[in-house]
Amino acid sequence: MSPRAAWRLEGLGFARVYDFVPGKAAWFAEGLPKEGKLASAPVIGNAARPDVPTCAPAEKVGAVRERVRKVGWDRCVVVNNERVVLGLLREKELASDAEATVEEVMRNGPTTFRPDVPVGKMAERMRVRRVRTVLVTTLGGRLVGLLYRDDAERLAGEQP
Repeated sequence: MSPRAAWRLEGLGFARVYDFVPGKAAWFAEGLPKEGKLASAPVIGNAARPDVPTCAPAEKVGAVRERVRKVGWDRCVVVNNERVVLGLLREKELASDAEATVEEVMRNGPTTFRPDVPVGKMAERMRVRRVRTVLVTTLGGRLVGLLYRDDAERLAGEQP
């Protein structure tokens, strides 16, 4: 929408008006609110677990391992101070040298998916590729959460 149209809507009493320049597809890919018949279709951004542990590149692996295991997880997403995903620690990396930094052992540039991917499509992809989890991020790379295949399959099975 143009800035002029946004101002007009605001003048008509609409409380929340957005001038989102990148376009409709980018809006959805950011996981932002949507309306219409597709608004209720389950997408991975709604199914991803936002409470996945995160850590910084400069942290020591031993401290991260202890923190992650204490809360019952087996992985940690490496993010910067803006929550942009830089890497991933899985069990193998968490079990490495306690004195190493996260940056030294992390898996760089993990594959990520946008929040607007239909949950059924992702469940099938994960099943075919035998993937247990995927990271969900915004277009700018900010962490939305971690999606488990079991969650995706369950939600896909609930679709009409």
